[in-house]
Amino acid sequence: MLDQITIDRIIDAANIVDVVSEYVTLRRAGANYKGLCPFHDDKTPSFHVSPAKGICKCFACGEGGNAVHFIMKMEQLTYVEALKFLGKKYGIEIEEKEITPEQRQQLNEREAMFNINEWASQYYHKLLKENPDGIAIGMAYFRSRGFRDDIIEKFRLGFSLDSFDALSKAAAQAGYNTDYLLKTGLCYQKDNGQITDRYRNRVMFPWFNVSGKVVAFGGRVLDSRTKGVSQKYINSPETDIYSKGRELYGIYQAKKQIAKDDRVYMVEGYTDVISMHQCGIENVVANSGTALTEPQIRLLHRYTNNITLLYDGDEAGIHAALRGTDMLLAEGMNVKILLLPDGDDPDSFARKHNATEFREYVEQHQTDFIIFKTNLLLKDAGRDPLKRAQLTQSIVYSISVIPDEILRSAYVHECAELLHQDEALLLREITKNKQAALEQLHKQQTIEQERQQRLAQNAEKAEENTEVKDTSESPITPISPSDPEVTQQGSIPPISPVVTQQSPPSPTASRYHGLERMIMTLVVRYGEQPINAEDADGNTISIPLIRYVYDDLTADGISLQTPLYRQMLSDSVAHIDDAQFTASRYFMNNADIAVSQEAVNLMTERYQLSKNQKMASEQELMPEYIAHLLLDYKFLVIDEELKACQAQMNDPLLCTDAMKQYIELSQIQRELAKRLGDRILIK
Repeated sequence: MLDQITIDRIIDAANIVDVVSEYVTLRRAGANYKGLCPFHDDKTPSFHVSPAKGICKCFACGEGGNAVHFIMKMEQLTYVEALKFLGKKYGIEIEEKEITPEQRQQLNEREAMFNINEWASQYYHKLLKENPDGIAIGMAYFRSRGFRDDIIEKFRLGFSLDSFDALSKAAAQAGYNTDYLLKTGLCYQKDNGQITDRYRNRVMFPWFNVSGKVVAFGGRVLDSRTKGVSQKYINSPETDIYSKGRELYGIYQAKKQIAKDDRVYMVEGYTDVISMHQCGIENVVANSGTALTEPQIRLLHRYTNNITLLYDGDEAGIHAALRGTDMLLAEGMNVKILLLPDGDDPDSFARKHNATEFREYVEQHQTDFIIFKTNLLLKDAGRDPLKRAQLTQSIVYSISVIPDEILRSAYVHECAELLHQDEALLLREITKNKQAALEQLHKQQTIEQERQQRLAQNAEKAEENTEVKDTSESPITPISPSDPEVTQQGSIPPISPVVTQQSPPSPTASRYHGLERMIMTLVVRYGEQPINAEDADGNTISIPLIRYVYDDLTADGISLQTPLYRQMLSDSVAHIDDAQFTASRYFMNNADIAVSQEAVNLMTERYQLSKNQKMASEQELMPEYIAHLLLDYKFLVIDEELKACQAQMNDPLLCTDAMKQYIELSQIQRELAKRLGDRILIK
């Protein structure tokens, strides 16, 4: 495991803008930056990055964190793996504490898969350049496609030998575990237990994810053997580090140019991407002949809103152009279609033209997708009324998924003229489609809410079985500068031990969580700052906010009900006297990922002040504000306990004790109400 000093060094070195910019196109917004959120379907920039605080936050979906949290989500890494990732990026030497073999295996499994894929890509690449068969067969094939050496290096193209075990033997000699050859799909195991290489006598195309890690491979059989071969390409199977529906071939090499040009070209195959790069068009990716998925579209949407689909001009190309386009429109992408001249695909067309000629052709011949689809289906439908009705329904559906109302209206007007239909009729059909989509969404949300409620109920039952901790009374009595009555009378009478044994409802089903969140927000932001309090002799002293909160609660036998907040408060008290302790740094850099993630959430929440309210910083209001919050919290605890007592009064066996306890608690509540000054008790 990594020690806290190393964790702090890595987080301090990681520039949040630099890290996020590798994945999201950011634009400056005052002192901060913003861009499209990579974690949800973001139509307008909701993802904010604060270089001063070193954190990012989406104010639409709520995802965010520091640089480590961001890398964890983007790369699907564990906390330790993400720290190592950033440590390597910033040249920080990492020394780990001794961990058990089981822990090491769990932490390193994904990293081992990435490592063996990286090794395999270098192995195949070296064979292509140095092995006699690689040069004579593999390199000859790439030369026949016109690929230059720099392009071969850029995409790290390779060659696999005509052998059933060449790769597995080489991996064993290099010290790699056979299990990872199987887990990455580089090899497979036959029924007799024999380990066999998946790729044999093929040219190799490694897949790089958006951060440049090798996640998969594609192997192409050579031209002389393609006749009668059912599988021209063999691709990696789904693994823990590779999902075909989430990756795009060429995204790593293309992402910067996509952002720069604010457009991406989508093609079908590996060689289409490579040939276009060679002719000077670098903002191109391939989906390898499969229908686009939402994760792939969202990946592209981080860099641009504009996509041009480049396909062959034959029937197969037209069919490919129609696949997944409604999904692109629904994700807010501006979709253009370009069918290349008969006999050409992006590969062959790119080899015949330079970058300037290619771009000019695209600009002159690309067509807006809705218009393209309308003209195409009109030609197919002819005068057949049934086909024309089906055509209208198909066009209307495509328009209805477009999120931008103005753009949707423009398409309705254009298509009404092309289809010779009443514009009002098309609008009515679009409204029906949108209503049906909303109903379906509502149904899905209801199902998800029911599932969440069941989970919450299970959590509540588990919480009810957890006894609230009873801690010793502190010799220090916190005081509020704005509450003279507290100074004169001392602390609240300690709550009866009977009360503390009663567990309040789960935070998910009560008001506890809201108040605790407000308290912990101040603890995380200002925990090390001094607050006035009284010691056992009645002298005014200054103590850190964290100790102020902790002592004030424990003096009355109360602990926070949210387990995470209870842990955060008690752990931080033990470190409050550490040299150069800063609450925000302690919590956000915490080795416990749940603590650090929640700290970021508390650091980034937005607050709004009334227009008529005098502006005052949270810091200036803090002494009286935190005192009032703690009294509010105690009032709530008593209120919940009074309700429990009332319920027990209906039981003849518990009635006497419950009545006695009710009287004691009522007295405490009246004293709290006086101190709060804004409570009216009705008896």
